[in-house]
Amino acid sequence: MKLFSPKTLLSRPITDRVKESLFNVLYRYDLPQGARVADLFSGVGSLGLEALSRGAEFVTFVEKDPGVIAVLNKNIEKARFVNESKVIRANAFITGAALSPGMEKSGLVFVDPPYATAMNVQADSPLGGLLDLLGGQVTDDGIVIVRTSRDVSPLERYGQLQVAERRRWGTMAVTILEKSK
Repeated sequence: MKLFSPKTLLSRPITDRVKESLFNVLYRYDLPQGARVADLFSGVGSLGLEALSRGAEFVTFVEKDPGVIAVLNKNIEKARFVNESKVIRANAFITGAALSPGMEKSGLVFVDPPYATAMNVQADSPLGGLLDLLGGQVTDDGIVIVRTSRDVSPLERYGQLQVAERRRWGTMAVTILEKSK
């Protein structure tokens, strides 16, 4: 399905080929089928909507730009996933997966920050702090997917999360983190 997109150049949507490759990797983790998903820095919702179309139970979209949220809501309506999703306007670096009291933890979290903010992956960086926070917001068997530029390599560990594998496609890289056992 072709998604609506904002009339700005700030968005950097993931290509269909890379999205397909990423979800093929996720199938090895038995995801996203039946999972609660958080799509951080969600933009127009490409990753979260793809997860829903592949059987995710529910997606929480976290985005701070009100103009982008308007487009995201249109995409959710177009895909007919209004009842299976929630949009939260927040800074994902601060809220993480935006758990509120009584909310279930996520089994899958997509972290797709603007590349400029994902260049610093040190433990004391905003991204490092977010990944540390997410360790407490994912299920024990949950995973966190971090999208960065190809030339950025996140650390091996952030709090409870450790690298399970790394993939590179074109100019982007994906790091899959899981809770340490």
